[in-house]
Amino acid sequence: MVSTAPANGQRWTADGYARNGRFVADLGQPVLDLLAPRPGERVLDLGCGDGALTAKIAEAGAEVVGADSSPELVEAARVRGLDARLVDGHALPFEAQFDAVFSNAALHWMKRDPDAVIAGVRRALRPGGRFVGEMGGQGNVAAICTALLAALDEQGADGAARHPWFFPTADEYAARLRAHGFAVGEIALHPRPTPLPTGLEGWLATFADPFIAGLDGATRTAALDRAVALLRPSLCDSAGRWTADYVRLRFAAWLR
Repeated sequence: MVSTAPANGQRWTADGYARNGRFVADLGQPVLDLLAPRPGERVLDLGCGDGALTAKIAEAGAEVVGADSSPELVEAARVRGLDARLVDGHALPFEAQFDAVFSNAALHWMKRDPDAVIAGVRRALRPGGRFVGEMGGQGNVAAICTALLAALDEQGADGAARHPWFFPTADEYAARLRAHGFAVGEIALHPRPTPLPTGLEGWLATFADPFIAGLDGATRTAALDRAVALLRPSLCDSAGRWTADYVRLRFAAWLR
């Protein structure tokens, strides 16, 4: 799970994330399997959120450090008994301390400078270390983003300027990794239509803060209601069940 600094307009609460976004960690097993943590190795979980997957890494016998930029989620991870630290992913402070860096559903929030994030991962790894992750890729929540941008534009709020996420293609992200000295073992987009347990309204309440930050209450409500109305024909079935159009970019890379 991911977080971003409040300056980007996104704020997290542990309760809200657990209620509306628990599926993010629940669906993270494939990337955890790709990491295949081993007893005794040291792992950094970049964008650890409330520590749900961090705890699984620890259960495998690895020594794991969680890093996230949300104080609320770092505290929730600490309540689980984890070593979780408040860290900006664009400025990782670690030097050759980890055998692996793991990240699930976090890197797409680090839009300001993706290369600074990868450079920090490289610094944090020991020689031969691996970087394994999953993030939003090209086409991720495309319908939701399009509806939000249109709804905000209708309100005169310049939707495009508020888009908070970095959703690269596999080729683009592989090129960035190679430029920082990584050998890319595998990287691919994985379409993953994702049921939303609390509906689109719950999803928007948890993840859409950057789109509506700074708007007055009436404008926020009008934009979100309009986005829901635009999306209902394509993402909501006849029984009222919502499914988001997720596309994940999963990768494994090693320092050359």
